[in-house]
Amino acid sequence: MISLWRDMNRRGQVVLVVAVVAMLLAPVVATRYLLSVLTLILYFVYVGQAWNLMMGYAGQLSLGHALYVGLGGYVAAGLWVHFGIGPWLGVIPAVAIAAAFGAFIGWLAFRFGIEGVYFSLLTIAFAEFTRIGFDHIGPLGGAGGLFIPYQESRLGEWWNLRGGQLFFYYLAFVLAGAAVLLTAWLARSRLGHQWMAIREDETAARALGIDVFRAKMKAVLISSAMTAVGGVFYAFYYNNLFPAQVFEMSRSIELILGPIVGGLGTVFGPVIGAFVLTPLGELLIAVTDKVGLNAPGAKAIFFGLVLMIIIYLVPGGVWPWLSRRLGLVRRRS
Repeated sequence: MISLWRDMNRRGQVVLVVAVVAMLLAPVVATRYLLSVLTLILYFVYVGQAWNLMMGYAGQLSLGHALYVGLGGYVAAGLWVHFGIGPWLGVIPAVAIAAAFGAFIGWLAFRFGIEGVYFSLLTIAFAEFTRIGFDHIGPLGGAGGLFIPYQESRLGEWWNLRGGQLFFYYLAFVLAGAAVLLTAWLARSRLGHQWMAIREDETAARALGIDVFRAKMKAVLISSAMTAVGGVFYAFYYNNLFPAQVFEMSRSIELILGPIVGGLGTVFGPVIGAFVLTPLGELLIAVTDKVGLNAPGAKAIFFGLVLMIIIYLVPGGVWPWLSRRLGLVRRRS
């Protein structure tokens, strides 16, 4: 937190404080719908930071990151529905199982030199295999989905994630804030510098004595574990999980667009990206609904166009450009 604060100049510090206070006070003036949009934004900030650690800092392109969202959500929700184990305990096996999957994928890829586009294809393949598997797991609802039953008597049990919209908003805010602080800390740590060295030139990093295999495995483990927590939040916020949705590649694309648009390998890139893309997506849905246009692929096409425009105009992402234009960070000598 101290390093993050010191990296910003006085103007940047003021903007950061105002933004945090505004988010804390947003429920006072926001409608229920606006609060749900803000909650979704904060969710994408969190999972975007998890993916940013793996790609933005360690340089490992995962296109199947929805795998960890689905695993985290299904494990915690299944334990709650069938055994009554609350999500605060269920998140532990959820994180452990997601990290185990991540460790296996990482070991398989890094041990046998699967890199670049082939690593990306491997992550997609595991997400798809897992989706097919969950389609046939009867106790978890199979292709018909797993539903967390509505129980009026449990409303307000925050310790079981049975709170209302306001509770989930502040929970998402805490998760997003913790992810930003963790990313800032890791970026300045020895491990973070190792990741960036590997990202820039893996051969040179190895020549410098960096244990490349271990550093990349840590990136996969941390990223998959963080994403699984996001999956637990997703499951108990929406109260349902469908394999065809939660493991789908389009879900992974949603996770990675924010960091790419905002700025890969930056602390605030995923934050800015989520605040840019999520409201645009909701606006598109509102417009298509109003005009009565039934276009299931419109959102994906729209995001693709936005991505192309931003890559053309600001190749490094919105945050680096914005921070320079507004003078929010200290100049490095």
